[in-house]
Amino acid sequence: MISLEKKLGYAAAAGATVYYGVSKYVENSRVEIVADQSGEGQRLISQCASLSSPHARLVPTPYLCSGMLQTVYCTSQALKQDAGSRVEYVRESKEMEDGGTVSLDWYPEQPARDDEPRVIAVVVPGLGGSAYEYHVRSVARRLAEGKQRMHVVVSNHRGSGRTPLTSGRLYNAYDTSDLRDVLAHIHERYPQAALVAVGFSLGANLLTRYLGELGDQALVRAAVAVSCPFDTEIAGRALSAPGLLNDHLFQPNLMATVKRVVTRNLDVIRASPINYDVDAIMRATRMSEIDDLVTARAYGHKDCWAYYRAASSVEFVDRIRKPFLAINARDDPVTPVQGVPQERFARNPATALALVRHGGHIGFFTGVVRPRIWYLDPVAEYFDAVFA
Repeated sequence: MISLEKKLGYAAAAGATVYYGVSKYVENSRVEIVADQSGEGQRLISQCASLSSPHARLVPTPYLCSGMLQTVYCTSQALKQDAGSRVEYVRESKEMEDGGTVSLDWYPEQPARDDEPRVIAVVVPGLGGSAYEYHVRSVARRLAEGKQRMHVVVSNHRGSGRTPLTSGRLYNAYDTSDLRDVLAHIHERYPQAALVAVGFSLGANLLTRYLGELGDQALVRAAVAVSCPFDTEIAGRALSAPGLLNDHLFQPNLMATVKRVVTRNLDVIRASPINYDVDAIMRATRMSEIDDLVTARAYGHKDCWAYYRAASSVEFVDRIRKPFLAINARDDPVTPVQGVPQERFARNPATALALVRHGGHIGFFTGVVRPRIWYLDPVAEYFDAVFA
């Protein structure tokens, strides 16, 4: 028989062990900020409680404690509906100069020309993403109901979000011409409204390049990039790496999204002068294969790796002149932290980088019973600081 004293001792030891483990788990969840300490980026961060307070941290959902789990969970929640993500968009179709189409989904409504909003937030989704994804709807709802009462418009890429493919030209990770045209279109219609932007993944890469390309002339007042790959060659190799969850969950889901777009637009794709191998596209099992067969061929690159090298946004960080916040996770399996140019954020006074230990790719879920997206607070607070 074990004495009562020993039982109490074992219980105390177990309790102390659990307490130590939980405290370390929480302690290791602090937000790390990389910025020029005397720059505008750091000044804005200092006004964001979720990023700068002594308690600023992302404690990940315990059963989503790895980057791939966070990423797969994010993908699985794409169609989730809850009070914080329920939106009804008003769609505007914009025809581009080459005959292509981009869909602009407005929330809570598309403003009348004679009733200009004070602030418009433009959201740029990632590869295969659209206005209908859970994280995009959550951001739209949060910004529309936040302190600035923004009107939000999601710029759906060609062929995405049930946008018809009306020309043989597609989109990629570095061609910012559609983004430029969309922002110019909105600015022309609402010249008195301040524009801000939020980009996710590939959309974040396009946004980073846009800001670097235009510098002071960029039409947005400020921007936030979530899970930006920056070095797209590193990201491409990570996305191609074998792994249980990548092979059987993430890649198949991504491939299904891409192939749905192909299936819906077969006539346009087959009629393209680029002569795409549709059968090979439909057999592809990796995004690198799609980029070999489609993107590299469409934009004149030798292969997907040449395309990934061309698409990098690393060098554009130095050229950004408008307030810019990037949010990345150290355990992101799609856009590894090795590709994030931390030293460039540290020397550009307009920028700031928020790094968290756990968050995966676009996931950043916290909470236990009902996981919620952590970065909604930093995004809203950052824009509030810009307009303070």
